[in-house]
Amino acid sequence: MGASHSSPTANSIHEFTVKDCSGKAVDLGLYKGKVLLVVNVASKCGLTDNNYTQLTELYNKYRNKGLIFLFNSILLDFEILAFPCNQFMKQEPGTSQDAKEFACTRYKAEYPIFQKVRVNGPDTAPVYKFLKANKGGFFGSRIKWNFTKFLIDRDGKVLHRYSPTTAPLSIEVSSDS
Repeated sequence: MGASHSSPTANSIHEFTVKDCSGKAVDLGLYKGKVLLVVNVASKCGLTDNNYTQLTELYNKYRNKGLIFLFNSILLDFEILAFPCNQFMKQEPGTSQDAKEFACTRYKAEYPIFQKVRVNGPDTAPVYKFLKANKGGFFGSRIKWNFTKFLIDRDGKVLHRYSPTTAPLSIEVSSDS
C-alpha cells in the first residue's frame, strides 16, 4: 500500500521509495541533507485541525530558514512528509488524492502528501516498519493513533518520536540536527 524500500535492513529513511498521492514512485533519497518530520495524517480525526494548522505553520516557519548555498545550489533544511492513514476508526476514508486536496485546500499545506499507507499490522508500509523499529513508543512500537510524528535528521536517522497529542509547534527543529 504505497511504500517499498531497497533493503530489508535499512539504515536510513533515504533508502526507501514511497508513492505520492498519484501513485508515482518517490525516492526518499531526494531528502538527504534535510531534517524531516514524518506524520501519519487523517482528515476526520479530533486532532486534525490542531495538527494540520500547526504543521502548516511549522513548515512555513522553517522551510525557508537555514538555506544553504552549496556550489550554486540551494538546499532547504526542513520538510514535512505526510502519510494519510485510514487505520484508526476510518478517519481518512477517501482516496490519497482526496487527502491531499483536503490538506492543501483547507490548511494550505505545501509539503508532500503521499499515498495512503498502513502503519500497523501485517501490511505495514516498509517506511513505517523502519520508523517504528528505530523509535518505539511509550507502550511499544505500535502506532497508537493519527498524527504520530517522527523527527529524522539530515542523515536519515530517526531522532525522536512524538505522540499524536504533541503539538507540532512544540517540536523544535534544531539547526545542528
